[in-house]
Amino acid sequence: MRPGPPRVGVMADPTRSPDQQLAVDLAVDAGRLLVDLRTSGPTRRALGDLGDRRANTLILDRLAAERPGDAVLSEESRDDPARVGADRVWIIDPVDGTREYGLGDRPDWAVHVALWERSGDPARSRLTAAAVSLPALGVVLGTDDDEVYAAPVGNGSVDGGGLLPPRTGSRPGLVLSATPPPAFAEAVARAVGGDLVPLGSAGAKAAAVVRGEADAYIHAGGQYQWDSAAPAGVALARGVVALRVDGSPLEYNVADTYLPDLVVCRADLAERILGAIAEG
Repeated sequence: MRPGPPRVGVMADPTRSPDQQLAVDLAVDAGRLLVDLRTSGPTRRALGDLGDRRANTLILDRLAAERPGDAVLSEESRDDPARVGADRVWIIDPVDGTREYGLGDRPDWAVHVALWERSGDPARSRLTAAAVSLPALGVVLGTDDDEVYAAPVGNGSVDGGGLLPPRTGSRPGLVLSATPPPAFAEAVARAVGGDLVPLGSAGAKAAAVVRGEADAYIHAGGQYQWDSAAPAGVALARGVVALRVDGSPLEYNVADTYLPDLVVCRADLAERILGAIAEG
C-alpha cells in the first residue's frame, strides 16, 4: 500500500533533531538544484557529471557552514582517512543513480544524506540522521513516518506519485538492479513467491520498500558506504530490515568504503530471504 498524501512544504519540524532537519533540508535543496539542471541543456553523461558536481558542492558548502567540525564522506570527493577517527561523519551521495538521472525522464534516482555518530560503546555507533530525496517525485523520506513534499520544479509528479506501476496482485515485489542481478535473485523470488522488478538507484529501490511499493530490495553487485547509508538509516528508523546478505549488520565509517551487498525488506520476509541467499 502506498502512503497517503505527503505533507506540503519543507518547513522545520519541531519533532526532528537539528541534524535530521539539516539532512532533510540538504536532500531537498540538492534535489531542487538537480531538477532545475535537467532543463538546462546537457543530457545523459554530461548532465550526470554536472549534477554530481553541483549537488556535491551545494551539500559540502552547507555542511562546512553549518557543521564545520564534522567530517564528510562523499562519493564525489576525495576520501580523507582522518574521518575514521571522527565522532561525526556525514555520508552523502549527491546523485544516486547518475545514469537514470542523465536520461532526463526517469524518476528512479535519488539524493542521499546521512549522519553517522560514534558512541563510547563501538557496538552503539550508528546512523543518527538520514534522508533520501526522490526529486523527480518531489518526495523526501526521513527517519519519521511522514513524507516531505518538496515541490518539484518539473520532471516529476506533483503529488508524490510512485516509482513503480500500481500493483495488480498480491505477490511480493522484489526490486533489484537490472545489470547484473544477484546470482541468488531467482532463488529468493521462489522462496517468497515473489516477482523480480528492475529499478535504478539504491535509494529509489530502498524507498520503494519503505513506501510499500515493493517488499524487498536485494543487491550483491558491489556498492560503497554512500550508496546504502541514507537508505539504510531511513529504513531502520521506520522498522524495515536493512542488513548485509549474510545477515550481518551494515557498518559505516570504516576505512574501506566498499560495502558490496544489501538487503532491505519487510521484517516478515527477512528469514526466508536470508535463507534463500545462504542456500545459494
